[in-house]
This record gives sequence, C-alpha cells and structure tokens, in this order.
Amino acid sequence: MLFKKQGFPEESELVLCTVTNVQFHSVFVELDEYGKTGLIHISEVSPGRIRNIRDFVKEGKKIVCKVLKINQEKGYIDLSLRRVNESEKRRKVDDTKKEQNAEKIVEIAASKIGIKTDELYNAVLDRISKNYATVHQSLIKDEDLLSNLGIDKKWLKILGEVIKQRIKPAEVEITGKLKITTYAPDGIDIIKDSLRKAQDSSKGRISISYLGSGLYRFMTKAPDYKEAEKILKNASESAISNIVKHAGIAEFTRE
Repeated sequence: MLFKKQGFPEESELVLCTVTNVQFHSVFVELDEYGKTGLIHISEVSPGRIRNIRDFVKEGKKIVCKVLKINQEKGYIDLSLRRVNESEKRRKVDDTKKEQNAEKIVEIAASKIGIKTDELYNAVLDRISKNYATVHQSLIKDEDLLSNLGIDKKWLKILGEVIKQRIKPAEVEITGKLKITTYAPDGIDIIKDSLRKAQDSSKGRISISYLGSGLYRFMTKAPDYKEAEKILKNASESAISNIVKHAGIAEFTRE
C-alpha cells in the first residue's frame, strides 16, 4: 500500500495484517497500513483448545485483527484474531478494497500524465492526510478536494476523469413484502393493475417478484436509505390503495 498511516493504531482498532512468522505459541504479523510488526498470542488466535496453530494461520495469509494493547516505547503491538467477528471482518476487507481502488486511481492517472505514481501520490497526500482517514473517503466526499490541491490543472483533469470511471455512486438495497388477499371474480386483474400502479409510482425503480400464496417481494436500490424507503413507501401505498378500493386486503411489511 502506498498510503501508510503514521504512528501506531488505536486500541480496539481493526487492522489488516500479513502473517510473517508462525511459531508454536505465537504469530508474528506485519500491519499492512502501518508498516509495523504485531504479535498474536496463541490464546488470541481462536476460541477453545488449539492443537495446531497452523490450522488457523500460515505465512503469507492476510488476516483482520483487533488491536489489544500497545507499548509505543518498546514498539509492541498485541493483537487478537479471535475477537474479530464476521461483520467486522467484512467491513474491514471492504474498506481495504476501497483503499486499493483509490490507489489504483492514482496509479492510472499518473500513467496517463506520464509521471511516477509516487510523485502524484505525494502531490495530494498532504491535503488528504489532514482532512480524511482514508484516500478513498477523500476522493468521494469532497467535491472541492481536487481544485484546492494547488497542483497542475492538467493533472487535476486527468485525475478527475479516472475517479469518475472507477468510483461509482454508492447504493443501498432494501426489500419488503406485500400480502394481498382478494375474493373478487376479477381478482387476478385487480392484483396485476395494483402492481402496475406500484411500478408507475416508483417510476420503474422497484422490482417485484412473486413468492406464492398472495405474497410479493418489492425491492429497490437508491443512493441512500431515506430515498429507498420513500420509493418503497410510495409503491406499496399505491398498490394497497388500489386493492382496498376493490374490497381486497393488503398489508406491506419491511424486511
């Protein structure tokens, strides 16, 4: 990684590590983001009795650890592998992928400009490190970032073009279920019409799938949860209103 964090990590911080040496009672790792060495005692590798530590870690393996204790004077960093749950691990891996993508952006832009990657990276590093925890965060959250860096306008233009190509707008996905009951002779037509009204009210931004027994799943994607909830709400209310108008029963629940 080009972008190295300065100093030491915080206690309880999640860090991406590379296993460098596996011994009988401990594991030595390199903290990828800090360029420092950490240690995992065998008791912090996995819950329960461990017969062979190599069943869990091997040299060269990438692992996500939690920082337990730091001694800056001696340079010791004690880590835990077993205290990292799956959701924390997924979040850290996802954040790392975003950082790698940000570094790839700088690499591609430098190639297009005709300079070394380190040169472009260092040109933006001061601004980024002062205001953001990560390179990726800076590139997607500060619209004025590039124009305020004070670097060559040609560089800025190329960097901006690569950012647009490689960083897509974030999306959230939410779902809900619509239960429909109708005893009308033309019940099938009423349901079809109600679902069409749901689609129309969302301007085609929901997908509807039949689950059986009068149950339908509504799914939508949007830049944020507030907008996604609004889309589902409008769609479900349009469908329910039409069902009720024809003496049917409908109920929508979020998943």
